[in-house]
Amino acid sequence: MPHHKTALRLVAPVAVLALTLTACGGGGDKADAKSPDTEKAKVFPSPEPASGGDMETGESATGKVAEDPGEVTYEVVAQKVAVGTEAEAAKAVSEPDKVKGKVLATAYVKYTHKSGPALTDGSDVHDGTTVFADGRRGTVLIGASEDATGCEDPYDVESWKKGESHVFCETYVVPANAENVEVHWSEEDGEPYIWTFPNA
Repeated sequence: MPHHKTALRLVAPVAVLALTLTACGGGGDKADAKSPDTEKAKVFPSPEPASGGDMETGESATGKVAEDPGEVTYEVVAQKVAVGTEAEAAKAVSEPDKVKGKVLATAYVKYTHKSGPALTDGSDVHDGTTVFADGRRGTVLIGASEDATGCEDPYDVESWKKGESHVFCETYVVPANAENVEVHWSEEDGEPYIWTFPNA
């Protein structure tokens, strides 16, 4: 997967609200029942065990990510979600009207390199992380997490060896009245692992 080091760097004082990511999963993810890939899957079922599912607080998931220079196995755990106020959300974006009735939810996710080659040019493991509220995907706020206390910028991590861990954060805009905030992480084309945190 390509690294987008420069594309996500922001000079502007406010973060960018990526409204294009608000859509929930459409029908594009489902294979046509008559497609060759579907027929092949019926004849040659995947030997891989099913991934994904609901996780307990503090429970870690294990998954593989295609990195450069090779596949890396990570242990992933959502540590917490910090939920802000509506006023904070309004200050964080350039168009406050678009976040009325909403708050910022920052997910803190710890990734540990368990096996595979050492990385020397960043990682794509955090690309599989999204934040939902009451089962609906939030809106990603690009550039909002790098300065949060306890969060590292994934694009500053250029060397990552087996046994080392990093905490990357993802900030999303979610409804202020949501009962729960969920952190989803999945391998490419895999089912998500889901950690649920009450929106106290």
